[in-house]
Amino acid sequence: MMKFLQRLGKSLMLPVAVLPVAAILMGIGYWIDPSGWGGGNQFAAFLIKAGSAILDHIPILFAVGIALGMSKKQDGAAAISGLVAFLVITTLLSKDTVAMLTKVDVEQVNAAFGKIDNAFVGIISGIIASICYDRFSGTQLPTFLAFFSGRRCVPIVTSIVMLGVSLIFFVIWPPVYGALVAFGIGMSKLGPLGAGLFGFFNRLLIPTGLHHALNSVFWFSVANIDDIGKFWGNIEGGVKGVTGMYQAGFFPIMMFGLPGAALAMYHTAKDNRKKVAASLLIAAAFTSFFTGVTEPIEFSFMFLAPLLYVIHAALTGISMAISAAFHWTAGFGFSAGFIDFFLSLRIPLANYPLMLLVQGAIFFVLYYLIFRFVIVKFNLKTPGREDDDIDVEAESKVALSGSNFAEMAKIILDGLGGKENIVSVDFCVTRLRLDVKDTTLINDKKIKSTGCTGVIKPSKTSAQVIVGTKVQFVYDELKKLL
Repeated sequence: MMKFLQRLGKSLMLPVAVLPVAAILMGIGYWIDPSGWGGGNQFAAFLIKAGSAILDHIPILFAVGIALGMSKKQDGAAAISGLVAFLVITTLLSKDTVAMLTKVDVEQVNAAFGKIDNAFVGIISGIIASICYDRFSGTQLPTFLAFFSGRRCVPIVTSIVMLGVSLIFFVIWPPVYGALVAFGIGMSKLGPLGAGLFGFFNRLLIPTGLHHALNSVFWFSVANIDDIGKFWGNIEGGVKGVTGMYQAGFFPIMMFGLPGAALAMYHTAKDNRKKVAASLLIAAAFTSFFTGVTEPIEFSFMFLAPLLYVIHAALTGISMAISAAFHWTAGFGFSAGFIDFFLSLRIPLANYPLMLLVQGAIFFVLYYLIFRFVIVKFNLKTPGREDDDIDVEAESKVALSGSNFAEMAKIILDGLGGKENIVSVDFCVTRLRLDVKDTTLINDKKIKSTGCTGVIKPSKTSAQVIVGTKVQFVYDELKKLL
């Protein structure tokens, strides 16, 4: 199970890597035009729309990225299948489609179907697509259907499988969503404790997309709390020191806590991987602080180290309870980053908002110390701590004997025992990773003649060729030969 989660976490790195710049673009646009969200400034609208093109479609990115990353051959057909899977389930379970199938008005359709386009469904779609690819990409159909054989049949099979998955979600999604709404309404009567529980479950449910159910209770008008609307609109019923209690505690976490976690992950990364880890973690930490978009950090360890994510959820709950108990309030329209914090300072219902910065400094230290201790104590595989048996920094200095990658690929393929010995091939930062039929057929000397510095054989059917930072170009040529 842990190996599966780690594979899932690594597959998410591709879509997660694009999120920071999108969040920053959208955040800057919102800062330029905080009230009109682009309606009052064309440049702000340009930035907001550019950023939202990515952030609003995170589930699709996850579906495609996971399907590609988790399939054995990481083929484009797997990525397309992930997209197909996501489109099938989200279209079949959209409010309009459900209304048509059940013969009711759209307004009467369960609110759960309005939230079917979420990260959890994207992840499920990607996983199913990758399984379908691994299982059916080699399928040979009868002659009259030969065109649809092999990889072409994978999206077709995936769409059929998703019909069944959609039926399952049609049954289970509404009651689960409804139960969480009822649970949230019950929590809302518990004061600061309820705020703490909301923060805990809000983070814990992020991977499933069901956090929207709780958000609707506390932030909007489902239970007449409408914390966001009352805070920013100064709607009748807003109370200074109370309104905003379901938002304020997120600021110390997103502006300070998660950057502290990122620093801990960087400091605990292997020395030869620190540069690689830093490129992700620095961008993710800045995005969290500046805009309040936390997915780049959270998804970097959510599946790689689930224990850390539970700790993160608990610390978020504690932060929410503390700010609510002391009546320190601030609010957000986009997310709990610096931009919204700065803008909320001028809102009349903001109450001692600067104390949230003091609380944030404390949580920065807490996150750093706790994350660092737990990572080292349990040897968690956070970014930069992946298992490896070769010095990556040494690998990165490998100098190939030339730039004729096509010729190198031919020699490497011959050294690997030819096409007949190759089952699948992939690549990482500096090496080719292969599944082969028999490692005894590999000629290490011939492969090293290209400038590659080593050949590793973890088992009788797997091998790794250390190429260096130009590995992608060799891989591309090798794929052509295969």
